[in-house]
Amino acid sequence: MNEQSYIDLYKEHAADINAHGASALNQHREEAFKRWQEMGFPTKKNDHYRHCNFEQELSIDYGLNLKQINLASQTQHLFQCDVPGIQSYLRYVINDTYVQTSDEQLPNGIILCSLREASVSHKELVEQHLNQLAARQNDPFATFNSAYAQDGLFVYVPDGVQMDRPIQLVNLMNASIDFMGNSRNLIVIGKNAKCQVLVCDHASGTPHYFSNRVTEVFIGENSSYEHYKLESTSKQMSNVSSLLIHQSANSSFLGNLITLHNGKTRNNVHIDLNGSGCDCVLCGMVIGDGHQVVDNSTVINHNYPNCHSNELFKYILGESSLGIFNGLLKVQPGAQKTAAYQTNRNLLLSDNADIKTRPQLEIYADDVKCSHGATTGQLDESALFYMRQRGISEEEARLLLMSAFVNDVVENIRIDALKDKIHLLVDKRLRGEKAKCQSCSACK
Repeated sequence: MNEQSYIDLYKEHAADINAHGASALNQHREEAFKRWQEMGFPTKKNDHYRHCNFEQELSIDYGLNLKQINLASQTQHLFQCDVPGIQSYLRYVINDTYVQTSDEQLPNGIILCSLREASVSHKELVEQHLNQLAARQNDPFATFNSAYAQDGLFVYVPDGVQMDRPIQLVNLMNASIDFMGNSRNLIVIGKNAKCQVLVCDHASGTPHYFSNRVTEVFIGENSSYEHYKLESTSKQMSNVSSLLIHQSANSSFLGNLITLHNGKTRNNVHIDLNGSGCDCVLCGMVIGDGHQVVDNSTVINHNYPNCHSNELFKYILGESSLGIFNGLLKVQPGAQKTAAYQTNRNLLLSDNADIKTRPQLEIYADDVKCSHGATTGQLDESALFYMRQRGISEEEARLLLMSAFVNDVVENIRIDALKDKIHLLVDKRLRGEKAKCQSCSACK
């Protein structure tokens, strides 16, 4: 559909969208729709989406579930995705509809439910935070999400609570027709608290899918939050993901974005260090082949003094795959004693693989330690020769070097069961095998 089709669809079905949407989202919907009308979808003329603009993908006539029909009965057989030994609190969003599959009691006042339910039962808490970060984004997809999203995941961890196990959110695209899903997640971490979230993106079947998801995260003072995103979808999948982080004083954030299988992906990450003493680690890894496109666009704002950030993204690209990295480190006036580092490293395995990289540094304070840079190359021939001289086959030597290349990204995973699983999936992926979860029907 073209942009006018989505405009007409909204005007015709606004009542249905609001009737089946979270009330807290409804409050911002009309304003967001008007903003998006002015923006439209990004084209090649938009500098931020010059290499990854989704013009072709958005011309497809996608179905939407505006009445939020619960698909649990139709997809129950797919509810098997898990990381062995992780013992997570497991939740699902099917296309854009939250599905409750477990009634376990949550400890210590933790809230884990649909955004639509939370908008009623925890109205004040949700309305205090929802859309506070998304509304500041001058991004067409985040704005479109605010106009069309109806539900998603809500997480609240009270002051002083250290979660005993991670939350696992499975985003599953599953339909018999070409389908679009828009969902919104809100995560609020109190003071002196800890939370880990693993987001798994999957796609089932052969239709074309377009996924547009926004996650807003508020990290309280002296708290810790870890966000892991693993994408293993299909070549028919278009995936736009926006992760928006607000860090309070002395908080820590670890983000790790891993893309193994996909069609075209755009990960937008915007982090505001809004208190002294914040620590931020953001990293990611891409393994691409075929005609895969993966675009990681990041902004880290140092708004207060005495904060630290370290950013590392690595790409291994073969065949005709395309990688894009746009990273901006911004040190605001007054953010003295900042230490901020940004690195992008890339391996190109074929003449047709390509990487577009643009690391950026803007500094408006004078007492800082900052660096940024990017490197692109091929496997080290001398290292390959050295390993072959010691009896290692060329294929195994190449696999060992590629595995070592991305190892520091995987080692930044602080959930042991997940780290072991990612090592296994990466090894399979590098060998050209389907990097699938053995127990997940959607991956088979």
